[in-house]
Amino acid sequence: MAHSAAGSTRLPLPVVLAFSSTALPIAAIGLVMAVYLPRFFAGQLGLSLAAVGVAFTIVRLIDLAIDPLLGMAMDRTRTRFGRYRPWLLAGGPIVMVAAYMLFMAHPGITEAYLIEWLLVLYLGVSILTLAQAAWGASLATDYHDRSRVYGVIQAVGVIGAVLILLLPLALGKRGEGANGVHAMGWFCILLIPVTLALCTLFTPERVAPDTSKERVTLRDYWDLIRRPEMARLIFADLFMALGPGTTAALYLFFFHDARGYSHQQTGLLLVFFIGAGLVGAMFWGWLAQKIGKHRALIVSAVAYAASQSALMIIPPATMALAIPGMFAVGFVSSAFVLIVRAMVADVADEVRLETGKERVGLLYALVTTTQKVGTAITVGISFTVLDLVGYNAAEGATNTPEAIRGLELCYVFAPIILVFFGGAAFIGWKLDAKRHAEVRRQLDERDALAAEAALLDSVSGVRLATDAPR
Repeated sequence: MAHSAAGSTRLPLPVVLAFSSTALPIAAIGLVMAVYLPRFFAGQLGLSLAAVGVAFTIVRLIDLAIDPLLGMAMDRTRTRFGRYRPWLLAGGPIVMVAAYMLFMAHPGITEAYLIEWLLVLYLGVSILTLAQAAWGASLATDYHDRSRVYGVIQAVGVIGAVLILLLPLALGKRGEGANGVHAMGWFCILLIPVTLALCTLFTPERVAPDTSKERVTLRDYWDLIRRPEMARLIFADLFMALGPGTTAALYLFFFHDARGYSHQQTGLLLVFFIGAGLVGAMFWGWLAQKIGKHRALIVSAVAYAASQSALMIIPPATMALAIPGMFAVGFVSSAFVLIVRAMVADVADEVRLETGKERVGLLYALVTTTQKVGTAITVGISFTVLDLVGYNAAEGATNTPEAIRGLELCYVFAPIILVFFGGAAFIGWKLDAKRHAEVRRQLDERDALAAEAALLDSVSGVRLATDAPR
């Protein structure tokens, strides 16, 4: 069901919730891919730790080329159903099939099997993630409303992540080990068609006037990367992905083997970590509206260093202290993705004003690519480092103090340094609320003229030229 844009700059909450619903399965699958699947393949299915790390790295590196191609294709797409709606509907079945093949896998699979189906899964997830992010940029055009919309998307994603974490706990002993991963797989597979229906049926889609007939080229891609604002966002997004990405890959190993928590306790701690993002998403969205998005990100980077460092002060196997500690880390780190995504939408408006070209899909492809680079680097390097220090990931294995120390250093202190670099990129940021309001004013005037010209052309056959930049 295609709709026109709403006249109000603030989107109604029911529309935002319907649009955000697809974040439920996207976040749930992302969490399992980052935290549970590596251990599932290395622990329950018998693949070596190095083999799993190499497989994830290979897939991520191959996947890097996919997002820019998808972004270019989405920017060119024009159908009567909208630009991004068809892509969401195409991505859903791909994710469902790949999730079944990976989450329901049994011992005896090969590294080639793992690489093949990881590629398919990442393709489907890339389509869903990129289509939703780019659609959100055209759905919410106001500087502050974007913080609100992306905050709701983040909050809904947190709900999806918490639900999938609670699933093995609710199943008790039946949810342990491989059975828990199987249950998570079915949860995601069944959730995808329901949320896609909500999003595609009840969300309006605003397609910007086509002021340029030029095709996207590699030169356009490079020009976007060279833009000062976009270069900063790419750099910051990469390092803010590297930090939490390292902790995600090592989470189960760290809290179980280094800190002495049971598997059930590590699952419960992760619920508090992810659940904190529900509160954090609302808080950081609010703070971004009050002090500006770039300042909110700088604050979050400093707060992340403090909360992450506190984890080493907490005595091992002390749930009463570990729960607030993990809640604090989850609360702070929830700022990174949602604010960066909202800032990309602002840059997309500036790009369209200056060039007359719609590049929102390609711009989001750039930042989703950096996140994938971050994940590929963290899984590959951290697993390799653990292998070098002699850490054994097998169930019931005994590790040396040196191996445990290497695990602790990788989990706690490396992410702090990485996130600090990301936050520093926003010092001196210029595309604030005042500048963006002027950009939107000029775009709205141009779009109105283009709409009038198109109407006159359809009625009288007289074609008027618009003054969009070339």
